[in-house]
Amino acid sequence: MGLRNPKNTLIPDAPMNSRPIELAKVFLKLGTIGFGGPAAHIAMMEEEVVTRRQWLTRSHFLDLLGATNLIPGPNSTEMAIHIGYSYGGLSGLAIAGICFIFPAVLITAFCAWLYVKSGTLFSAEFFLYGIKPAVLAIILNALWRLGKKAVKNRQLAIIALGVVPLLLLGMNEAIALLLGGIIGAVWLKSTLPPDKTAALLVAGLNGSAIARTTAVYAAQTVDRVAPSLWQIGLFFLKVGSVLFGSGYVLIAFLQGEVVDKYGWLTQQELLDAIAIGQFTPGPVLSTATFIGYLIAGIPGAIVATIGIFFPSFLFVALLNPLIPKLRTSQWTAAFLDAVNVSAVALMAVVTVQLAIAILLKPFASLPFDPLALLILVLAAIAAFRFQLNAAWIVLGGGILGSIAFGLLTPESLKPLKEAIALLHPIQPMAIETCLNVTVAIS
Repeated sequence: MGLRNPKNTLIPDAPMNSRPIELAKVFLKLGTIGFGGPAAHIAMMEEEVVTRRQWLTRSHFLDLLGATNLIPGPNSTEMAIHIGYSYGGLSGLAIAGICFIFPAVLITAFCAWLYVKSGTLFSAEFFLYGIKPAVLAIILNALWRLGKKAVKNRQLAIIALGVVPLLLLGMNEAIALLLGGIIGAVWLKSTLPPDKTAALLVAGLNGSAIARTTAVYAAQTVDRVAPSLWQIGLFFLKVGSVLFGSGYVLIAFLQGEVVDKYGWLTQQELLDAIAIGQFTPGPVLSTATFIGYLIAGIPGAIVATIGIFFPSFLFVALLNPLIPKLRTSQWTAAFLDAVNVSAVALMAVVTVQLAIAILLKPFASLPFDPLALLILVLAAIAAFRFQLNAAWIVLGGGILGSIAFGLLTPESLKPLKEAIALLHPIQPMAIETCLNVTVAIS
């Protein structure tokens, strides 16, 4: 284990000139295997830089996570940039961010080239089928580790519970975290009796949900136009500068402006671009690369990619040096504690939503997917019990998913279930359920 420096990081015995190479290796790997969205990316980063390599303490990692949720841009990309800055300075900032983004951009650009050549979208469902529950297990493992560190006392637990309803009601993530941080900090430093301040906290947080706002774009019929490169760059620079919360908020911007207002893409092209963002690893905002390529070829892809990611590098460079100083103030320390536990609440809500989407899919006559559940259980055992590297868990899930998707579909099981039902007409549903469970276990 290394020595602790003033920035609350753990510095292993590695010379400064070797750190850029270490950062490049780690974030190229994470950018290549990073399926599952921001929550999964952050879980993988926590495992690599906190648990395995001890580049950062878990407290400092949570501080960075809380700060990331308060600035515009893709959260997981900004976490990569934060970690690079904390471990390797300004050069580390650039290397970590670029290496994390590059695999997704390269794969997305290749997919865009194939798309333009073929005119349709190819599918990789057979592989993603198993990756999704494996990634869910990785997220659960990280949520457990971060939650134990962030929820230091009963007050912080109540703050987290107060933020959850805001997120479930649809409040913007950044606004919910700010409210949790501000109201939580006031409560943590308050001299009022605990029971009274707890009631005020919950009432204040849930009452503020009324103030949430949504943007509605009116659909317009426009002719398709070919924009210049500077128009593409400015649009994505604007989006990267104001995109708070999840990267999926990008869809609203694209629908409202790229399709409805400017007519740069058709509705189907936008849907295909979004699908590519789900099929490829790394940040969801690599969708901008696909769209840029469709609009203006390779130059358009380059300009769109730089435009949407550049603000993240700038924001992190300005904010990261301030985080240790914020910890020296009692009020800002309380604010960061409240924001950290609010970020864990956000991660918990996202995890539940992912679990519902992945597991609660009808399979034959069952209301859930037993194959996905089996992969989740196996991946969770690998993550919690054996602490297997996330890369192997993702790969294993993909392999199991490929086998299951190809061999154990409801269509392939239908003749066998019909035959058994004919032999045992009294209890066909019970036999069918046993068959599904047996296949899932096997």
